[in-house]
Amino acid sequence: MKELTKAEEQVMQILWKLGKGVVNDILNQMDEPKPAYNTVSTIVRILEKKGFVGYRAYGKTHEYYPLVDKKTYTSFFFRNFLSNYFGGSFSSLVSFFAKENDMDVKELEELLKHVQQEPKDNEDDKDKS
Repeated sequence: MKELTKAEEQVMQILWKLGKGVVNDILNQMDEPKPAYNTVSTIVRILEKKGFVGYRAYGKTHEYYPLVDKKTYTSFFFRNFLSNYFGGSFSSLVSFFAKENDMDVKELEELLKHVQQEPKDNEDDKDKS
């Protein structure tokens, strides 16, 4: 999987939210100043070539939909981010944010409690499947 550019990620965020849509649907969800229709169309075709987007053709109209779900990409992106900026160390990441945001001990304990709870929450989700 490749990392997305900012423009590609913006389009994917919209497609993840919509579930599917034509270029005009994507364009309508974008903030002002909106890019040109052709720009969005080009980005969607690039995403298709990268394997992030599929489409259904209805005559000359194409309805696009995500092939990669948001959670999968988020996990990929975060692993790369952690590796590239913090040497793959979660504790270095937490230490960085703690120092940058002047977190106190109580906030760090809450974060640790949340992280420890996360695997249990995921196991509960699997049991429901």
